[in-house]
Amino acid sequence: MAPSNDNSMISLRNVTKRFGNFAAVDAATFDIAAGEFFSLLGPSGCGKTTLLRMIGGFEQQTSGEILIDGEPMGTRPPNQRPTNMVFQSYAIFPHLDVAENIAYGLANRPVDKATIAKKVDMALEMMRLSGLGKRRTNQLSGGQRQRVALARAIVCEPKVLLLDEPLGALDKKLREEMQIELRQLQKSLGITFIFVTHDQEEALSLSDRIAVMARGKVLQIDSATALYERPNCREVAGFIGNMNFFDGRIAAIENGQAVIEIGPDQRVKVPVNGHAAAAGQSAILAIRPEKIDATMTAPAPGQNAIRARARASSYLGDRSLILADWRVDAAPISVSLQNRHSLAGSGNFPAQDQDLWLTWPVEAGVLLSE
Repeated sequence: MAPSNDNSMISLRNVTKRFGNFAAVDAATFDIAAGEFFSLLGPSGCGKTTLLRMIGGFEQQTSGEILIDGEPMGTRPPNQRPTNMVFQSYAIFPHLDVAENIAYGLANRPVDKATIAKKVDMALEMMRLSGLGKRRTNQLSGGQRQRVALARAIVCEPKVLLLDEPLGALDKKLREEMQIELRQLQKSLGITFIFVTHDQEEALSLSDRIAVMARGKVLQIDSATALYERPNCREVAGFIGNMNFFDGRIAAIENGQAVIEIGPDQRVKVPVNGHAAAAGQSAILAIRPEKIDATMTAPAPGQNAIRARARASSYLGDRSLILADWRVDAAPISVSLQNRHSLAGSGNFPAQDQDLWLTWPVEAGVLLSE
């Protein structure tokens, strides 16, 4: 079976992996473009690492087909696929020095020693490890060990680099630095990266596109902006960043907007945006905390607005977080206010049990089906 897209480097067709009756990956079908930085994102146990390992040949799919650069992989082992993998544990050999670790993948290939030395030197320079070729790996920092693992993977010039949470063992500051380096490396090499992570911010900052997974299923594949601004279901909306949800019923459709009844005598509007919405349906309004404004004065008629009471607030320097109760039987609303815009510019934040109004533009909301 040929890929559906001539620019596809990876094509998955109904790829399923079962362990007994448990589907670790369930009918995954999508394409990854050549030169794309593509991330698999989801909580632990969602199937993202299993899917990555099937692409690399470390696991065999129960059913379905995997194609790389138009070639069916079938049961080819990892060393016969145009891929290389970087593991979270780095898998660096402690008895070899840095240069020997990097050259390891070339040892069983028909490459002469002079060419291997040249490739290793180029990889050392690219990964900012020049002068460290003879150093023992136990003398390296965490970031340097990560660069050795990357150098060993790219020196073999794979068409696809598979990365299984490669930054998970690094501290926050070093992790952020390596994220920048990893993105720059991918752009300079121009090869396809498939990156597994459970870190939302990491996926959003690095990726051209992201596949959000849960329970073995791919829920949505899209750009970082689209996933954040236009999630296709409650599970994606709740996993990517923070989100407020209002459960209700569609009372009417007016001028491309759904009027949602979220409580007694409480109606708000949200764009339909192509959603198959009709009056009488149950629906969910989703809205990000930073898109809600707080004010002490009643808003003008016609705005999306609800009366609430401050439950707690936290000052975080550039912004403050407010939790507000708006109904006894509903979850509190989370509001994130930039401090320079707090409470209509007053610079103050509500005290506990203080009444306030919460407002947001119609276009700020997202309509989700049950």
